Amino acid sequence: MELHELTMHQALAAMRRGELTSVELTEAILARIEAVEPKTRAYLTVTAERALEAARQADALRAAGEERPLLGLPIAIKDNLSTRGVETTCASRILEGYVPPFDATVVERLKAAGAVILGKTNMDEFAMGSSTENSAFFPTHNPWDLERVPGGSSGGSAAAVAAGEALAALGTDTGGSVRQPASLCGLVGVRPTYGRCSRYGLIAFASSLDQPGPLTRDVRDAALLMEVMAGHDPRDATTWREPVPDYVAALGEGDLHGLRVGVPKEYFVEGVEAAVEQAVRSAIETLADLGAEIVEVSLPHSETGLPVYYLIAPAEASANLARFDGIRYGYRAEARTLEELYFRTRGEGFGPEVKRRIMLGTYALSAGYYDAYYRKAQQVRTLIRRDFDRAFEQVDVIVGPTSPVTAFRLGERTDDPLQMYLADIFTLSQALAGIPALSLPCGFDEAGLPIGLQIAAPVLREATMFRVAYAYEQATTWHERRPTL
Repeated sequence: MELHELTMHQALAAMRRGELTSVELTEAILARIEAVEPKTRAYLTVTAERALEAARQADALRAAGEERPLLGLPIAIKDNLSTRGVETTCASRILEGYVPPFDATVVERLKAAGAVILGKTNMDEFAMGSSTENSAFFPTHNPWDLERVPGGSSGGSAAAVAAGEALAALGTDTGGSVRQPASLCGLVGVRPTYGRCSRYGLIAFASSLDQPGPLTRDVRDAALLMEVMAGHDPRDATTWREPVPDYVAALGEGDLHGLRVGVPKEYFVEGVEAAVEQAVRSAIETLADLGAEIVEVSLPHSETGLPVYYLIAPAEASANLARFDGIRYGYRAEARTLEELYFRTRGEGFGPEVKRRIMLGTYALSAGYYDAYYRKAQQVRTLIRRDFDRAFEQVDVIVGPTSPVTAFRLGERTDDPLQMYLADIFTLSQALAGIPALSLPCGFDEAGLPIGLQIAAPVLREATMFRVAYAYEQATTWHERRPTL
């Protein structure tokens, strides 16, 4: 196995045994980036010199007898998470050249745990998209088929991990932006409970929905990263104060006896590709073979997830993105008056999808429409959350497809926003309800493209979610496959 194909826990074990150094590992990953980046275009910024210096420091710490959870592991960061001294653009022209003077909390925690930061990954502009085609700079390509999208908005992070350009990466999930690219790129992607990971330093899209999450090659790595990322942060008032469990210890030995797995009847509907449905149903059978009790449940408001999300998220984006005015930071257009400066800066700086969502959100919040649209959407959001509450009275986790389709071709949906939005149909409701959910590989279609199984759990029950995912993973070999580039 090549060094760039290692999982995090395999690399850690090798370094602890003295068989591998962080410098050797980081050099191998940087060489891999140089070799395949022209094909995948996963990164916006590669910080090679910084990474090698961090790797040398990690090796020195280990030689001195010090160990940390992520010591010496090369990891990539999505470009909407602030990184001190490294350009952070959100893949938008309006933030081109912006260099934060601080780290996001989750980045800070990775560094404190010994991680080696490789650089910043491409994404849909301001995390608005499902394909990473909305980047202001260039689209990212799926390592499994370079003519197809990697998913979005964390498509750069997903492509980097799938292609061996990082051992793991951080993404962010507002309505599916970690889980959907994980599904399309054959990875494990986790959306934590809302507030489990700090949003401090995450450049906001929709504040009541945004959550940072890991993208990894297997469940153990995801659990390891989550342990480091999670926890209360006094700089983010929405974070939970409950202690972070030992997620790795919670993985167990693969026995699911006594666990109840819910299967919503609303998740197998028209529009789900046949290969996706077949793979997910086969995965459910495997969970039953492992001892789980399979229970049919109902989430009757599932079909409202799409319209509710596309009212609430754009409304919050309309408010959050008002700060990009050309005055304080980022892009500034040439103008003769202040009003002209605002109009030209935002007109030239924001891309089409961001403008579309700002207009949708501003309309939903405007006088005469607030009650009809935004308030009504918030009321239906409560009904969606109650659906999950009732279902979790009967079961421990809920499973279904992550995405209704496998990776689609670049350009295939760019002219049809509704079809693009439908790519997230199975990931929106969990975000609206604030519950944790995970995607992991459960098969491949006839074209050799990955398929994801989604596992959702009640609030703060990530440990149960990881246990079910790990049991399934250990019973199958899907996670061992790698794309050929």
